[in-house]
Amino acid sequence: MDRLKKRADFLRAQKGVRRVTPSLTLEACSGPVQAEPQTLRVGFTATKKLGNAVTRNRAKRRLRAAAAQVLPGIGSAGCDYVLVARPGTLERSFAQLTGDLASAVRAAHLKLDLKGEPS
Repeated sequence: MDRLKKRADFLRAQKGVRRVTPSLTLEACSGPVQAEPQTLRVGFTATKKLGNAVTRNRAKRRLRAAAAQVLPGIGSAGCDYVLVARPGTLERSFAQLTGDLASAVRAAHLKLDLKGEPS
């Protein structure tokens, strides 16, 4: 898994498919043409509405751990994923968090297939 770090990549994912769960929001889109087609890229974000810096960093750590567990198994190469923290990111158990991520990824893949984009 590679990391999304440029703002343009986050904005492109924002225009793709969005799935909201109690613990996170997943934004997914197909990767750019110049990126390696065999890589899966993921980015993480937490807004200031979530809380102070300590809270936001804790939420992003939980999202990184969930993504490391879930995305290698069901993520699609050539896709970009952005995980946005929600208040439930900190409140739900890790098992619920990974379950939410897995269901959001499956739903996003179905929607990407309907749009004709590779998944």
